[in-house]
Amino acid sequence: MSRVQLAIDVPELNEAIHFYRRLLRTEPHKVRPGYANFEVADPPLKLVLVENGRGGALNHLGIEVGEAAEVASETRRLAAAGLANEVESQVVCCHAEQDKVWVRDPGGIRWEVYAITDDNPDMLAAPVPDAVPTDAAAASSEPREAPAAVSREATQAVCCASG
Repeated sequence: MSRVQLAIDVPELNEAIHFYRRLLRTEPHKVRPGYANFEVADPPLKLVLVENGRGGALNHLGIEVGEAAEVASETRRLAAAGLANEVESQVVCCHAEQDKVWVRDPGGIRWEVYAITDDNPDMLAAPVPDAVPTDAAAASSEPREAPAAVSREATQAVCCASG
């Protein structure tokens, strides 16, 4: 399964979730501090909301593919087409472990082709205050601690949301 991803900056996450829930007629797939995503079946779309206090800007675009092997295939295809790219393997970004390849269009817009390899890594599964978790791990009443090697702040610092 493939679908287009649209990641946008929003000034206030809860207000944006309320709006997009009504617009898209679906509940968010994942809600974390400063982050939410919707997996829309029709049309196939992953909408990512990144809270940054200002909003109104495109964060990045992406194409989600089903398997890491597809990312590797796209990486080879993009390189053969002469497009400079940046490969990231097993990175935690947007609250999921992913394999991805990045390119920029002539105007500087960042595009990623990515596969989610773990949609809910243990290090990021703590419930969100003042938000309703929508996936089973986040709904757990017992928050899980992040492994000592990688903090939530560190993963967000290198995430696609940081631009």
